Amino acid sequence: MDNYSLCFHDLSIGYIEKGSEKCLARGLNGCLMRSALTCLTGLNGSGKSTLLRTMDGFQKPLRGSVLLNGINITAYPLKEIAQHISIVLTEKIPCEALTVFDIVSMGRLPYTGHFGKLSASDKAIVTDALEKVGLTAFSRRRFYELSDGERQKVLIAKAIAQQTEIVLLDEPLSFLDYPSKIATLQLLQRMAHQDNISILLSIHDLDLTKKMADYIWELKDGDLTQAINEAQPVTELN
Repeated sequence: MDNYSLCFHDLSIGYIEKGSEKCLARGLNGCLMRSALTCLTGLNGSGKSTLLRTMDGFQKPLRGSVLLNGINITAYPLKEIAQHISIVLTEKIPCEALTVFDIVSMGRLPYTGHFGKLSASDKAIVTDALEKVGLTAFSRRRFYELSDGERQKVLIAKAIAQQTEIVLLDEPLSFLDYPSKIATLQLLQRMAHQDNISILLSIHDLDLTKKMADYIWELKDGDLTQAINEAQPVTELN
């Protein structure tokens, strides 16, 4: 398990609707490599979001298991999972009147205790996360005042502030213009390689995937294929 941070075995994913099981994919096996940027591709409705939510423990698998550092994720308290895995989903957050700084500060909740009081160190971590995504000047702006692309960057900053060894992102490049997509992928790549973080993101842009990813996963027809990116990932892309 030394090279893997998160694994799943014989995993079936989906949901229960009106008492009936809706399975999107079954019998999935895979491991997320440490210090690597992995891109998850697949058509809309193939189960990419459901797989990410299941890997985070946010959604229960229909069958099979997810192992976090070799231990079934169901054995971890939710707070401890949040100290290992951060996830950025596509759902809207119900706190749009909060400032950008306040939302990114939520990434520190697994560490701040019951009252969520930030220490000087916590505030420095939040400030650093905002700087990494280029939103330092937006720290006092209200979330509802931001564009869709700026909101996406705030949620990525929140995941950075959470300081986990695993980061899962559902379509983090949505609503970003092309230069911002490149900058975001470069940031995630640096985080993975320099900070020993396992990063998995779902993505539709196959061209950028082939240029930037270390590993490529494809979810298709209920099955998951995994491969090393045959093209050498680049660190600087114009």
